[in-house]
Amino acid sequence: MKIGIPKEIKNQEHRVAMIPACVQDLVRRGHEVFVQKSAGEGSSYSDEQYVSCGAMMLDTAEEIFAAAQLIVKVKEPQASEVAMLNENHILFTYLHLAADKHLTETLAATGATCIAYETIKVNKTLPLLEPMSEIAGRMSAIVGAYHLAKHNDGRGILLGGVPGVLPGRVVVIGGGTAGVNAARVAKGIGADVTILEVDFDRMRFLDITMEGARTVFSTEANLAELLPRVDLVIGAVLVPGAAAPKLINRKMLQLMQPGSVFVDIAVDQGGCSETTRATTHEEPTYIEEGVVHYCVANMPGAYSRTATQALNNVTHNWTALIADSGVQEASAKREQLIGGINCMAGKVTCEPVASAHGMDYVDPTTLF
Repeated sequence: MKIGIPKEIKNQEHRVAMIPACVQDLVRRGHEVFVQKSAGEGSSYSDEQYVSCGAMMLDTAEEIFAAAQLIVKVKEPQASEVAMLNENHILFTYLHLAADKHLTETLAATGATCIAYETIKVNKTLPLLEPMSEIAGRMSAIVGAYHLAKHNDGRGILLGGVPGVLPGRVVVIGGGTAGVNAARVAKGIGADVTILEVDFDRMRFLDITMEGARTVFSTEANLAELLPRVDLVIGAVLVPGAAAPKLINRKMLQLMQPGSVFVDIAVDQGGCSETTRATTHEEPTYIEEGVVHYCVANMPGAYSRTATQALNNVTHNWTALIADSGVQEASAKREQLIGGINCMAGKVTCEPVASAHGMDYVDPTTLF
């Protein structure tokens, strides 16, 4: 199969979909890999490294899309990239379609088979999403602590406190992969940490493993009771493939102290507050109701080398499976891949995405 790796063009996105070592493996399997020049520079991979591993370098994204059958990316395609897709393409990337009806409609209209990393589920886990959730979770506590500084419009709270001064208070909404990593870093800084969760088994696990952090059953009333006393809120909720639930409304936000910080890791799925709107690494924050909002839609892109390596650790075997076998045969070998197919043959083939936008859902196996 001919595999294309375009350079990411989303604002401040420095990751690359494939590292040279993975290119080398695919070439050894008999595939051709086309990489756009300078695609790896943001993650400190040179064109020479790709060439030495067997890649063919092309100048433009247009050449990549024209040459390749399988397009492997990091982030959802931008408008110019959607325009280059057709029914002969397989697109393999993060899509987060439940938060973007226009992208869903335009992607489906291309006729391409679009497979989302974040909706491939294995044993109740999302293995292709988890490394980025780990990075975003750890980042959330760091950037939250940073934006609590007074010169960043924060309250002037040092999360870890000092002898004789209480530490800052952190509430993490959601005890999944992102939430656990956020809580661990916040605890490591020395903050007072509370995790809101709805799954009792998960709360028992957190109670055992997260020494010093408290768990609270996640309800609107419990969250509202915590908000007046919290310095940093981290939204880490996820419904696989679907839009994030809006757990914080504007009235609840008004309960928080001016200069408090809200970091919404769920922004890729639309965010878990009604005041959430996507921001960039260049302009990461804005203020609503006196609360500093950090809602960067590609948080792991800030640590591109680490994130790229972590991403390739989990995506490469799936990429190789698709390249070796094609989508239909690959789905027969690993049926979990079916859950990743969001669009195919002009149809929306992911039920949560279709439900989020009031669109018709078609089972992808009927289109093979």
